[in-house]
Amino acid sequence: MELLGITTLALVVTVICLSLLSVWTKMRTGGRLPPGPAPLPLIGNLLQLNLKDIPASLSKLAEEYGPVYTLYFGSWPTVVLHGYEVVKEALLNQGDDFLGRGPLPIIDDTSKGHGLIFSNGERWKLLRRFSLMTLRNFGMGKRSLEERVQEEARCLVEELKKTEAQPFDPTFILACAPCNVICSILFNERFQYKDQTFLTLMDLLNKNFRDVSSIWCQMYNLWPKFMKYIPGKHKEFSKRLDDVKNFILEKVKEHQESLDLANPRDYVDCFLSKVEEEKHNQKSEFDLENLAVCGSNLFTAGTETTSTTLRFGLLLIMKYPEVQDRVHEELDRVIGRHQPPSMTDKVKLPYTDAVVHEIQRYITLLPSSLPHAVVRDTKFRHYVIPKGTAIFPLLSSILLDHKEFPNPEKFDPGHFLDKNGCFKKTDYFVPFSLGKRSCAGESLARMELFLFFTAILQKFSLKPLVELRDLDIKPVVTGLINVPPPYKLCLVPR
Repeated sequence: MELLGITTLALVVTVICLSLLSVWTKMRTGGRLPPGPAPLPLIGNLLQLNLKDIPASLSKLAEEYGPVYTLYFGSWPTVVLHGYEVVKEALLNQGDDFLGRGPLPIIDDTSKGHGLIFSNGERWKLLRRFSLMTLRNFGMGKRSLEERVQEEARCLVEELKKTEAQPFDPTFILACAPCNVICSILFNERFQYKDQTFLTLMDLLNKNFRDVSSIWCQMYNLWPKFMKYIPGKHKEFSKRLDDVKNFILEKVKEHQESLDLANPRDYVDCFLSKVEEEKHNQKSEFDLENLAVCGSNLFTAGTETTSTTLRFGLLLIMKYPEVQDRVHEELDRVIGRHQPPSMTDKVKLPYTDAVVHEIQRYITLLPSSLPHAVVRDTKFRHYVIPKGTAIFPLLSSILLDHKEFPNPEKFDPGHFLDKNGCFKKTDYFVPFSLGKRSCAGESLARMELFLFFTAILQKFSLKPLVELRDLDIKPVVTGLINVPPPYKLCLVPR
């Protein structure tokens, strides 16, 4: 027993020494990294962070170390960018240097560098260029896609009418609408809202969007080689990622059986055509693995970001009935209660437009964006950031900027209105991030949010089940993603 104790102690000491050596080596070879708090072995700077609200912790550290500082997540350095000027300087002015995707092991270990969102280098450039071109060809940003969104908005309203003003949880219904829009682009298909396969998929996406910021997934991101062998909820997260990917592959198989190269029907057909075109190119990035992961990326991002914003938005509008009343008044005055809202109405609905923007600003859905990485040794301000270093551009520091948005912790559509009541644009509106790694579906998301919100508020009044003072609007999870608390409401036809 005594020998066992000595052996265990020796192992612990060895691990600590190796961890210290690892950190010291990275600091020595790291050029001139920005200053930051001193890291501890194995855990880095975790003790300086509130794991229930990491973005707030990052902002607090910026007060001490400035707008550019280094933080260690485990033994790996991450450079945090705080505030509009420094994020703009990195992602726009030096965008080609900050073009990499930073590590997110809980997802990387499933996607393995494939797909649209978590790939790097030439693969990312080719797949993003192809995806943007294909999405545009199938209507993104065009009238044809607006008509699809309007039709889905009509279906959404019809489904909401079936609640008959009774209490219900809006989570799945609000996810079905944007999911059907992205399905029409990917597969040329839409699902009925009660379809069991559809509901199962919504459940997978919703759970993963919630759990990506959980303590289990955060632990996996810190110590992936160790956590691979430990049971826990991170295993369920990875399985759900695989389930979504397998759903995409089933759709791909269906498309392969009916593919007409001369008449592509959707994104999958276009990708399969590219696979056929480059079948003799052994280095081609157009293969079934990249198609499956690209499809999963578009399917997940195109569904959950919009549906979570919708869900959070209805909660906020319900919390502030004076905002709801002003939106109702403007909609009634400008388009009435029977004409379907369109994007041409946007300029005539400045207050409603301001409300949609304020929802996105206030909830800061992805507070630190997805992690970036520098693709080469990069001189940035007075520092030298070594190739591969992860970068956190803290979007919450811009969306909650006190100078640009007075009282940023308050939900106030006036943040986007000038003194004459006209809509006011601002460079600080960055929910889709900045630069070449910004959201590929931004124009689609903007269209969906405006048309779905206006369609719902045109037809319904939102009624809470509790007193307004008891209506909680704080995120139930704050980490990589801000997730709204669960709630029920009544939609009373107007």
